[in-house]
Amino acid sequence: MNTKKTDTSSSGNTASSGKGGWSPTDEPMRWVDEDEETAAPRQQSGGGQKGQRIAKLLARAGVASRREVERMIEAGRIAIDGVTLETPATVLESLHGVTVDGKNVGSPLPTKLFGFHKPLGMLTTEHDPKGRKTIYDHLNAHAKEPLPRLMPVGRLDYNTEGLLLMTNDGEFKRQLELPSTGVERSYRARAFGEISQQQLEDLFDGIEIDGMRYGPIQANLERRTGHNQWIEMTLTEGKNREIRRVLEHFDLKVNRLIRTRYGPFRLDDLPKGEIVEIRAYDVVQFRKTLGKKK
Repeated sequence: MNTKKTDTSSSGNTASSGKGGWSPTDEPMRWVDEDEETAAPRQQSGGGQKGQRIAKLLARAGVASRREVERMIEAGRIAIDGVTLETPATVLESLHGVTVDGKNVGSPLPTKLFGFHKPLGMLTTEHDPKGRKTIYDHLNAHAKEPLPRLMPVGRLDYNTEGLLLMTNDGEFKRQLELPSTGVERSYRARAFGEISQQQLEDLFDGIEIDGMRYGPIQANLERRTGHNQWIEMTLTEGKNREIRRVLEHFDLKVNRLIRTRYGPFRLDDLPKGEIVEIRAYDVVQFRKTLGKKK
């Protein structure tokens, strides 16, 4: 990846290269920044008039995904000119006067994409009721430069490590996650047990497990170390715990899982716990390919 690097380890200097930069904020990452300027005057409108649904506008502004915005509306957390919003079908021309939890929502910033090397032992979520460490705890504590509000593209579970893309653009996040865009995700899995290359190749036709249909998976036996197998797997759907469930179907016990690639962006030698900004040029070029997916 051509990136601008931010050291999130406990020591070391920050190095930078490539295009782009950090959004100027002295606050930890959060969904809404009360200090941002609001957009130009907007018009609330109904069907057939100009504007976009508020969920789409808020997702583009980096507040949350469309689905999460709808939940926030149901919870009464979003208001317009002080009046609590009751329906996600509201159409607006801008976010002027819109607040989330009483804080003004700024106009959308340019889309940014980051690559984070998620270590083991942290959740891909903002808060955990059980008090377990999250990716945001780590980034807020260790990032050497301020970060914009960021949302994870997909999730890596507590015991999965590797490349986690993060963006400030909810619409871009959604586009990257949709199976219909065909964005490939690659993993290396270390699993205890026995499996043949032919069994792995059969996964290219997809597989059904306990009533759940999984799409085509490209899988290759990389090497054996004793009774452990290192397996490379590439898929486009990314269903919850898909890799683990597919391998467990073959009586394999996954004891390490690393995401090595998401689309054209690779983990390579990015140190654990570090986050890097991907060049704006590379993001633009990648987005052009998404519309061509079938």
